[in-house]
Amino acid sequence: MMLFEDLEKYADRPAVYTNRQYTYSEMLETADSIGRAVGERTLIFSLCTNNEESLFGYVGFLRGQVVPVLLDAAIPSAQLEKLIELYEPTHIWASAEREDLVENMDVLFTFGDYALFERGTNVQHDLHEELALLLTTSGSTGSPKLVRLTYQNLSSNAVSIAQYLDIQGDDKPITTLPMNYSYGLSILNSHLIQGASVILTDRSIVQKEFWELCRTHEATTFGGVPFHYEMLKRLKFETYDIPSLKKLTQAGGKLSPKLARHFATVCERKGIQFFMMYGQTEATARMSYLPHEMNLEKAGSIGIPIPGGSLSLQDEAGNEIVDSNVTGELIYRGDNVSFGYAHSLTDLANGDEHHGVLRTGDMAYMDDDGYFFIAGRMKRMIKMYGSRISLDEVESLLESYGHDCICAGEDDQLIIYTLQDETSEIKKIVKAQLNVKGVNVMQIEQVPRNRFGKILYAELPKRELATT
Repeated sequence: MMLFEDLEKYADRPAVYTNRQYTYSEMLETADSIGRAVGERTLIFSLCTNNEESLFGYVGFLRGQVVPVLLDAAIPSAQLEKLIELYEPTHIWASAEREDLVENMDVLFTFGDYALFERGTNVQHDLHEELALLLTTSGSTGSPKLVRLTYQNLSSNAVSIAQYLDIQGDDKPITTLPMNYSYGLSILNSHLIQGASVILTDRSIVQKEFWELCRTHEATTFGGVPFHYEMLKRLKFETYDIPSLKKLTQAGGKLSPKLARHFATVCERKGIQFFMMYGQTEATARMSYLPHEMNLEKAGSIGIPIPGGSLSLQDEAGNEIVDSNVTGELIYRGDNVSFGYAHSLTDLANGDEHHGVLRTGDMAYMDDDGYFFIAGRMKRMIKMYGSRISLDEVESLLESYGHDCICAGEDDQLIIYTLQDETSEIKKIVKAQLNVKGVNVMQIEQVPRNRFGKILYAELPKRELATT
């Protein structure tokens, strides 16, 4: 089954709230018009923001079996040109005022502030018949590596998410994440298939207009990455009065056990269900979730597999780990595992390279009750004079002593970054607890992050400092 193919059954229900309300019938009429304007199964670029133009285009492309690459509407011209050269889209759905497109392409169709630009190329795309959508691997719009998602991937994951979150037609999620980001897109997919109403906005949670929209349209749910929840804590979310809110979700990175317990407690007091989840774009969006009633008992856990999926662990020799509390690589199996990656146009004809199995690259363990916990990324491991050290575990250790730090480095060189004037205290902890040499502690003014709140480790300073 293709995603969105039977949305007509929700005809008169409100589908979207923006500057006006759109019913499902109105959305589908416009969406299908956009899809028909393309005219054939081909590859297009869609430059997205959280507006009706982007959402309706996405719905229309999937219903018309056009294959879109979802990109950030703010992608710089040089990065966009690089991707155009690699993938040669026939059309681009974007703001009608984007100068680099207006100057070079003809317009076939317009809706609202968007236009369907035709590139005038004669390229014939050889697209695998099951290919539905392409997403960047981590929201990095300049990366040429794209994840190849199928119709089954999208449908199975949306159905699974709707099931474990118990999404109903009267739900009203408000957008907090870009729709070209797999987590943000999964929120749209899983709610639309249930006939729910989406409140579209680009407002940030730190803006009063966001909370006014929540109250005006009676938002019932929103999702966020760890950075959102760090901000919500600073904003004292526990003092906010939004009676309609009944569900919050978190993914896009590991929430610290301390912050997880804080929001579990706050949400329980407010009568809000709080779901911590785990996923990757390579698995469409979600792979596991922590049932909200287990938040305090299993704080820090990624939970259990989503309906229809399974999780297991493997040691370095590739053997399955069956004992509890033994760390190995986390392996996921399910219908939502993508076909693989694309690096250029020729890869779009390729078939299934993962065969429903995803090696996540995360190190994890399972407790006695079958709940999974992430120990760190395989790539976030370094050797310090022969001893393997997890950078994520060092961060957790320092957090247990009250220090919010970021760790990076390479073999025989561990760098610990802090925003506070606490380098001497950190050095004492490291010396006492890790017993390693070659550790630098550096105070920085701010943590470099991308627009999704993820830390940009490559942009952290690398200058040499005195070591512990």
